[in-house]
Amino acid sequence: MIGIFGGTFDPIHNGHLRIALDAQEALGLEQVRLIPLGQAVHREQPRASATQRLAMVEKAIQDQAAFVVDQREIERHGRSFMVDTLESLHMDLPDKTLCLLLGSDAFNGFMSWRNPQQILRLAHILVMQRPGYTLPDEPGLQALVAQHLCDDPQAMQKRAAGCIHFHTVTQLEISSSDIRERIARSKDPSYLLPRAVIEYINTHSLYRS
Repeated sequence: MIGIFGGTFDPIHNGHLRIALDAQEALGLEQVRLIPLGQAVHREQPRASATQRLAMVEKAIQDQAAFVVDQREIERHGRSFMVDTLESLHMDLPDKTLCLLLGSDAFNGFMSWRNPQQILRLAHILVMQRPGYTLPDEPGLQALVAQHLCDDPQAMQKRAAGCIHFHTVTQLEISSSDIRERIARSKDPSYLLPRAVIEYINTHSLYRS
């Protein structure tokens, strides 16, 4: 089973990397594909360019053999929708089971995504939840979880798609926006993101005010 972890990654930081590793270990994923966002739909466009964000992800994961960067959303023209990305992955990896890795905040808004039912026909979903997370009081999302909930992660290996599993991950209180603000104020972002990413940011003068 292959994990699919999309994000703006503007910049990628240790919080992203830690929860991706938690997911990989919890499900025994053979690979986690990190997919930098191409063109945002539900948020502001990234500050760094697509090429820069891709390069930062490559540098962040260079020592983690199970992590792979996937640039299909950046290469695809137009807005980035996860259902399109999963359909593309199925074409490239027809014999692989896919598991979409979502943070709890992203999952809370899942019903507003394009074709959520089709996403569950293409992949499982692992919700990487914070300690103490509770499902929001949103009828559509609650009905979806009731229909697709899978408490046993091993059962996901036996099905092609359609399971939703919740897993509590290591929550590091780090955000890309905070990192950008620190850099803009000439503060040192050490220990919030990999040293190789910091060096890239400094070399290219990213996020300066």
